[in-house]
Amino acid sequence: RPMSTEPQPTDAPEAAVPAEVLANAEAAPEASTEPSSEQAPAPAAAPKAPEMSLGACTRELRQRFPALFGDQPKPIKLRIQADIQARAPGVFSKKVLSIFLHRHTTQTAYLVALGKATQRFDLDGQPAGELAEEHRAAAREELDRRRAIVQERRAAEDDARRARFALVRDFERTTLTRANFCALKGIAEDQLDGLLETIRAEIVQWEAQRPARPEGDRPGGRPGGRPGARPEGGRRDGAGPRRDGRGGGRGPGRGEPRGEARGERRDGRGPRPPKPEGTGGAQG
Repeated sequence: RPMSTEPQPTDAPEAAVPAEVLANAEAAPEASTEPSSEQAPAPAAAPKAPEMSLGACTRELRQRFPALFGDQPKPIKLRIQADIQARAPGVFSKKVLSIFLHRHTTQTAYLVALGKATQRFDLDGQPAGELAEEHRAAAREELDRRRAIVQERRAAEDDARRARFALVRDFERTTLTRANFCALKGIAEDQLDGLLETIRAEIVQWEAQRPARPEGDRPGGRPGGRPGARPEGGRRDGAGPRRDGRGGGRGPGRGEPRGEARGERRDGRGPRPPKPEGTGGAQG
């Protein structure tokens, strides 16, 4: 056969390649085609921990390490997260452990334990290092700050409650007309009745929640009594009023004048002189 003089194609037609593959190929550096003895095999990737909710993480930690994460908080060992990952590889993600440890170490019960303890503890509940004084001091300062916030909030709530309760008292005592009273208090007149009813219900509920105070629990044995006070004409020991009506302390011869019980004269001239021997008695 005569050989054709037309040029033959030397390359095969290019296959259709997705655009994102081409883009990735352009962005990636060229790989060397020659073997190299310096290239080491890539290390196997560690198993990725499954995503876990904070509640599931808490339950799992309490179940695996009850000595440390039980009902009674204990100061945890420093860098405890690495110990958890070593004891339970692939169970907890770094993210969920960080969230749990942050919340666990900032709760009030943990700060109380931190302020009192002298040791930190490992996953088995064993001492794992001395607790620094600066960490205890920081815990106590944070507790003081939280108490101050609670006290301020309670004081504000008490002031707001007193102001609401005073509205009922002011309405019952006012001599103003209904319209003028509402204008003075800044309340819409058509909302006054509903507001008063709500506040009266709050008063009843608040009174019911207050602890009952015994009648004689105040100093002095009676409501409103002064410390150490005694009833009129009565004795400090609570034995009741004296029969001589003087209200003094105890003395010899109850119910009788004090001097007579001691052989003293009623006119206040002192004790009676002794009788001479042989007088006033039987004759021998």
